[in-house]
Amino acid sequence: MNFLRSTLALACAAALATTAVAQAQRAQQQRAQRPMGITDIMRAGPAVAVPPATARAPAAPQAQRAAEFIVALVNSEPITNTEVQKRIDRVLQDGGPEIERMPRAQLARQVLEQLISEKAQLQLAKEQGVRVDDTAVDQGVAVVARQNNLSVPELQQRIAQAGLSRDEFRANVRNQLLLTRLRERELESKVKVTDAEVDQFLRDQRGGANAPGAQDINLAQVLVAVPENASASQVATLQQRAQDIARRARAGEDFAKLAAEASDAPDARNNGGALGLRNADRYPPLFVESTQSTPVGGIAGPVRSGAGFHVIKVLARERASAGADGVVTQTQVRHILIRPDGNRTPEQVVALLNDYKRRIQSGTADFATLARDQSQDTGSARNGGELGWTVPGTFVPEFEDAMSRLQPGQISEPISTRFGVHLIQVEGRRDAKLNPEELRTAARNALRDKKMDDAYEAWAQEVRNRAYVELREPPQS
Repeated sequence: MNFLRSTLALACAAALATTAVAQAQRAQQQRAQRPMGITDIMRAGPAVAVPPATARAPAAPQAQRAAEFIVALVNSEPITNTEVQKRIDRVLQDGGPEIERMPRAQLARQVLEQLISEKAQLQLAKEQGVRVDDTAVDQGVAVVARQNNLSVPELQQRIAQAGLSRDEFRANVRNQLLLTRLRERELESKVKVTDAEVDQFLRDQRGGANAPGAQDINLAQVLVAVPENASASQVATLQQRAQDIARRARAGEDFAKLAAEASDAPDARNNGGALGLRNADRYPPLFVESTQSTPVGGIAGPVRSGAGFHVIKVLARERASAGADGVVTQTQVRHILIRPDGNRTPEQVVALLNDYKRRIQSGTADFATLARDQSQDTGSARNGGELGWTVPGTFVPEFEDAMSRLQPGQISEPISTRFGVHLIQVEGRRDAKLNPEELRTAARNALRDKKMDDAYEAWAQEVRNRAYVELREPPQS
């Protein structure tokens, strides 16, 4: 059975998007599949925005908003005015001053286009039989909570304070999982990496600590967004604003506070503009090039992208986790996979695996024996469920999240992925040096990730173009 890894990474939305709404949408994009070669587990985690702690339910709608009407049809499926207004409210909560200053009609047009694209993709997922069961949604909600350092009850409280019902939030998680799985299915065969590209990547890594592929960096940004079709005078004014922010940052003002107060990037108020520690290849080239000679703690910019002006701070710079020397932390892991079917519901599968766990822990059953007899991952079952020694990022987010929280010898709760429900046991961890073939595989994976971003853009536009879209009355607040 072919084992495909699909890594879903957040690209730096602000440097790639051309509108504030497109930035928010692209921050939810995810990397696609790449071959690794042992079993059939794939990345497919939800990318769902969580309202900030200060978020509150939107103000009561104006009287004219009470009348519902259809603003667009996507292959005969309606998008209503209420849907557009709710999404606008979310964008305004997550956005910065530039979004708040944007004319409501312009923001409504951009939000409507985003909804049209999503609707077309969800319809395609339905046509192709892509499904997400309730167990996967439950787990997705738990993953979102952990990613935001919240318990599930705290997450539910947060979304309720923001005026979002539990059912609406679960529907959002389900839709994101559906879209992720559809994108993986559609894009896998479209992304190719040549041996020559792998050779060049490895040469760049061996170029030393300053080679882009040999570094992990953590950057923070303040984005001053430039609207589409901005006049020369508007651009000049916004550039001056960015230069003032850069001057204040270089003078020693707290960068996180500046980002929270002045950045137009989504989530800047929550994360202080920090974009996260990742390999330099996972940042836009503009960001890497502009900070190449900037020391840790230093400020670069403002630099201009299609989204606007960026003031960038280098928060950390480290040797890549799998740099030229190829030393990484490996985890030895095994699993039992059971797939829901016509005879067993997802809930029944979870109950069965919980029973397996109880029997293993009580000593009345052996993990390897149960895996050989019961696991439906034929690639690993014959070996007692063994997946071998693996590097970080090998498995789907749900699987890897559970695995990373286990100590050697511990067994997870049942974990649902698109391929079924897993019982996972970590057997050991070690630091190890990858052999040349493993280094080439890691390089190929990284290059595939980069190409996936462009492939997604083209694919999303193609799906949108194939859909029959009828625009009716403009959205009205």
